[in-house]
Amino acid sequence: MNDTIFALASGAGRAAVAVVRLSGAGTGDAVRRLAGSLPAPRMAVARRLRHPDTGETLDRALVLWFPGPRSYTGEDCAELHLHGGPAVIAGVAEALVAAGARPAEAGEFTRRAFTHGKMDLTAAEGIADLIAAETAAQRRQALRQAEGGMAALYGGWTGRLTGLLARQEASIEFETEDLPPDLDAAVGRGAAALRAEMEAHLADGGRGERLREGLVAAILGAPNAGKSSLLNALVGRDAAIVSARAGTTRDVVEARLDLGGVPVTLADTAGLREASDEIEAEGVRRALLRAASADLRLLVFAADRAPDADTLALVAPGALVVMNKTDLGSAPAEIGGVTPIPVSVRTGDGLAALRDRLTAAAADLARPETATPLTRSRHRAALREALACLAELDAAGLPELRAECLRAATAALGRITGQVGVEAVLDAVFGEFCIGK
Repeated sequence: MNDTIFALASGAGRAAVAVVRLSGAGTGDAVRRLAGSLPAPRMAVARRLRHPDTGETLDRALVLWFPGPRSYTGEDCAELHLHGGPAVIAGVAEALVAAGARPAEAGEFTRRAFTHGKMDLTAAEGIADLIAAETAAQRRQALRQAEGGMAALYGGWTGRLTGLLARQEASIEFETEDLPPDLDAAVGRGAAALRAEMEAHLADGGRGERLREGLVAAILGAPNAGKSSLLNALVGRDAAIVSARAGTTRDVVEARLDLGGVPVTLADTAGLREASDEIEAEGVRRALLRAASADLRLLVFAADRAPDADTLALVAPGALVVMNKTDLGSAPAEIGGVTPIPVSVRTGDGLAALRDRLTAAAADLARPETATPLTRSRHRAALREALACLAELDAAGLPELRAECLRAATAALGRITGQVGVEAVLDAVFGEFCIGK
């Protein structure tokens, strides 16, 4: 934490402008050695950058100076806005090392911001999610978390738990004093109300995590049912090889799709039938494995042939049954008790309706119902631990045991926001970041 670090904060490769950021106690000295002097705080000034050892001119750049604690990390920070050529970036990096700085590790800037109290751990995770966001819905969810929405919720719960713990401790420390006679009962009521709120928060169907990570939709069906053609039509490009020869698809072919703000990975799989060789058998095995782990299943039948038994066996509530090739035959009223979605990939008929059904299904699974959904498994695990501690409160007869239950619940909540006991998870959290953030 005492080192001065630097990193390329903009994208790698040739560009018009490249931004190198610095943080640490030696930032001011490093900038002086390259630029001659520090500009006024938060003012962009054009300076000629020179190598501190050789005096060679490296670039003419904009220099910005952010003295701590009014900076992203809370430390002295600076930004160098360079011309974005690889040689310029490499030369400035070499000069910064000569000036006493070192390259930053992944997430080190944001980790320093967390350490200096600029944000809590959930906000730091929100920033990582914001950088990785592919869709508008992901962006909105990440931005709410980065701006402290989750911290406010958990901070409020922590404050209420702390108040309950203070009352419980009072009944222990001042038992001979004139305390309210129903103090234990009041603590119990407060804890029960908190439990109800936490349980409701947990009962979200994993929507926040699904939106953050994306869904998987497996396309299954017999050979030549048009699964690969359907994949290509939905994603708008030739992602999978299409052939009239049965068994062309042997492995799982994936393509990413944005469905109403929910990222969905469509997985085209091998045709379901009795395999003719060991390679096809492996393809069928992988198709069934993908179906078992998928969030959505599209079961594709062909209108010009009778429904195949292998695909019929997978028809279940929640699956989308698609009747393809309706230009060659008519769709039946139902298949396996489910009304099929008629589609002709060749003519395009029904594709818009199928896409709408897919979008609605994705929204049901991944659109959060609250403004502060759970977004990570570690949040869920810590909340469950806090609930378990509160559940033990009623059975804990002694006031000391009741206080310990409240204290453990408070500690579990504190691990989510980074207030207590987070050393074991910091490396994992900030390891998700890109270099320079």
